[in-house]
Amino acid sequence: MSHRELAVSPAGSVAIMYQIETKNIRVRAAPRFMPSQSTPDENYYFWTYTIDITNAGNATVRLMTRHWRITDMGGRTEEVRGDGVIGEQPVLRPGDTFSYTSGCPLRTPSGIMVGSYRMQSEGGDEFDVAIPAFSLDSPFTQRRLN
Repeated sequence: MSHRELAVSPAGSVAIMYQIETKNIRVRAAPRFMPSQSTPDENYYFWTYTIDITNAGNATVRLMTRHWRITDMGGRTEEVRGDGVIGEQPVLRPGDTFSYTSGCPLRTPSGIMVGSYRMQSEGGDEFDVAIPAFSLDSPFTQRRLN
């Protein structure tokens, strides 16, 4: 089951984190809008996101591939597939956490990302692990109440 939580840093800033667990692999995502790398006048909005992958199981696994679906507020969807993450195929022993940060540009002030990782056990069995859906929201998103 996926859930969302708020985290407050020692400096007092608030971050929204999204988490889901599949087959003892916990994936946590924390997106962050980057105003210094965005140019709203040119319809360019940029986010970073930090992913923590924790092996809460008893067996060692390797992250083999990733699959992302990125949808902007206009409904345009881009799919991204590839080997590993940030050029690595990390091995996670029981209790290990692998963290990385990457980025995502959009042509609209908000969107959503969701995906999965293909993992491989030491015995060669492969299985998919969900990445929680997370919202990419900028201060330029207009919200309306009906």
